[in-house]
Amino acid sequence: MIAPAQEELRKSYVKGILQGDRLVLSKAITLIESTRQADQDLANEILSACLPHSGQSFRLGITGVPGVGKSSFIEVLGKLLIQKGHQVAVLTVDPSSSKSGGSILGDKTRMDFLSRSDRAYIRSSPSAGSLGGVARKTREASILCEAAGYNWVLIETVGVGQSEVEVRNMVDFFLLLLLPNAGDDIQGMKKGIVEMADGMAINKAEGDQLALAQKSQRFYRQGIHAQQSAFDQWEIPILLCSALEETGFEEIYETLCRFEALLKSTQEWESQRTQQLNFWLDHTLEEGLKHLFFQDKRIMEKLIYYKSQIMENKISPIYAAREILKFWEEKR
Repeated sequence: MIAPAQEELRKSYVKGILQGDRLVLSKAITLIESTRQADQDLANEILSACLPHSGQSFRLGITGVPGVGKSSFIEVLGKLLIQKGHQVAVLTVDPSSSKSGGSILGDKTRMDFLSRSDRAYIRSSPSAGSLGGVARKTREASILCEAAGYNWVLIETVGVGQSEVEVRNMVDFFLLLLLPNAGDDIQGMKKGIVEMADGMAINKAEGDQLALAQKSQRFYRQGIHAQQSAFDQWEIPILLCSALEETGFEEIYETLCRFEALLKSTQEWESQRTQQLNFWLDHTLEEGLKHLFFQDKRIMEKLIYYKSQIMENKISPIYAAREILKFWEEKR
């Protein structure tokens, strides 16, 4: 629990978020991303207060190989959503430097319309080595955005491959963006990421690329013909679009709305929300246990010792891991 002196601060944060104050929302997300314990305590209290006001937005995950045009796609889709009367939150993840932890954080420059719209909110966070292709606190940030009144939450991932399962478990629809190159990019992807997709869109279907995109569309349809959708009543669509020419987005929007209607008509909406919350709990516990494990000085001493033994080829990594875990269990 936060200190009594911070109770008024918590209330002011919650009030600002529920009123749609973007400055307060940004400050709250910064608290969530902070590693300071005091900030984390306050952030958790804010999140708990906002949670009952979330859960009704449509959450869309967007992934694809680098160069597919994710940011441009989101800019055009977000513009269309606003024209339809929606409030749009965009949570993007920039690749962080593995050495410095630095991040480009340039999404706002690539989404000019959305960055200027008072009906859109863009938050760009460094991935900071997160294996899920999504910032560790993206899930929590999406809750705050929903509480602030954004009824469409778009999450752009780094596009790292199989570990995109992290974002798949926090969205309602997982969209895979593809290039019009007759299957070259899908061949380079892990099979798992293709199987997770609820729909695919071939971007850059314009000019001389249009014929190639149409060819790719047929190729992809044949490739996923035997793929089973997560929902029996849903046939995975493969759509064409051009962010440059802003074409094909009406069909994409209608497809997403149709999917949302299907979820709600079959009670899958509540079921999926429950699954997302359970995954969130499991993931948070795993992260917490990992943190506790590696913060233990005795564990670190054992780890250093066994790593030296491994380097000298005296023991195997499997043996070392078992011994360290055995020590962890015995000392509890």
